[in-house]
Amino acid sequence: MSPTNPQQLIDSIHASGSKCVIALTGGSQALSDLLQVPGASATVLEAVVPYSAESLAAWLGGKFDQACSESTARAMAMAAFDRARQLSTTNPTMVRGIGATASLATTRPKRGPHRIHVAWQSVDMTVSYSCELVTGRRTRADEEQVASQLVLRAVAEACHVANIPASTPAIDEPIVRRQQRAPQEWTELLLGQRQSIAYRLDGSPCVLLSGAFNPLHEAHRRIAEIAASRCGQPVAMELSIVNVDKPVLDFLEIDARLSRLDEYPVLLTRAPTFVEKAALLPGAIFVVGADTIARIADEKYYGGNLEKRDSALASIASRGCRFLVFGRVVQGRFMLPSDLNLPSQLRDLCDEVSESEFRYDISSSDLRTKT
Repeated sequence: MSPTNPQQLIDSIHASGSKCVIALTGGSQALSDLLQVPGASATVLEAVVPYSAESLAAWLGGKFDQACSESTARAMAMAAFDRARQLSTTNPTMVRGIGATASLATTRPKRGPHRIHVAWQSVDMTVSYSCELVTGRRTRADEEQVASQLVLRAVAEACHVANIPASTPAIDEPIVRRQQRAPQEWTELLLGQRQSIAYRLDGSPCVLLSGAFNPLHEAHRRIAEIAASRCGQPVAMELSIVNVDKPVLDFLEIDARLSRLDEYPVLLTRAPTFVEKAALLPGAIFVVGADTIARIADEKYYGGNLEKRDSALASIASRGCRFLVFGRVVQGRFMLPSDLNLPSQLRDLCDEVSESEFRYDISSSDLRTKT
């Protein structure tokens, strides 16, 4: 295949049998190129451009740290993969999600380098590409062309097109490619064919510290120590790949977070709510912060329906589960469960750790901002 023949590359993409959803905030010419070649309807299920911060948050299903980053491109690809599964009746192994975000030349003063991040997601693979462009070397249109070529390259690789050109004509800056192939159990967890995977666990854990661990920090370690002492048994870390208000974790992210937890027993789940966690682990003690308890009590997470909230709390109680709650800064104040306006049925499930036993005001998001 000739690198100067993009139509041949796109013909091969359309003939691959793959079904794609594409989400772009950079490299949009790639979408036009794909749609101009006959057969695009065989490949492209849907394409979106979540350009504003509000649109991107809605696409990702929750908050993000930075609009243009490798992790955001991967999260966009995962959201696209989920959407493709919804739209396609084909075998999930043929479904792909593509995500791309770029920070390119603009009319406004610009902080940081010009960069492109592209990712693709399948049932068993997460792949990302990152490229930092030489500032001032190209016009905005030229930078868009570079981004578009990288997007097309990612789509071709995702669709297992053979003989993809070794280089991308418009790019001579280094392209950093990362990948993570999923073990079978991760694929099963992503597809909902299983609900959990245990690491370094003997039997079902009874005390779990649930969190994103992004990153794991000293507060997590101290909380685990105190909880183990209070409960008289070891604490396991519970990491859900699905979250109520954050993007689904891709395989590179799962690998990174598990590697941080390698000193602990871990339960990897797809249980985003404590109703689901309680169903998975009846009788468990969930170790949480006061901010999490406040969210469990917040009716907005139940569509504003108090009956649904109370039903959820009753379900947790019926499973014999309880909460060991550590104080956290909530709306600018350090609070314990006793300081919060909790419904009685939730308060009855809570034991609290006093401020004198534990206080740590730096959050994981604070630590990510500082790095």
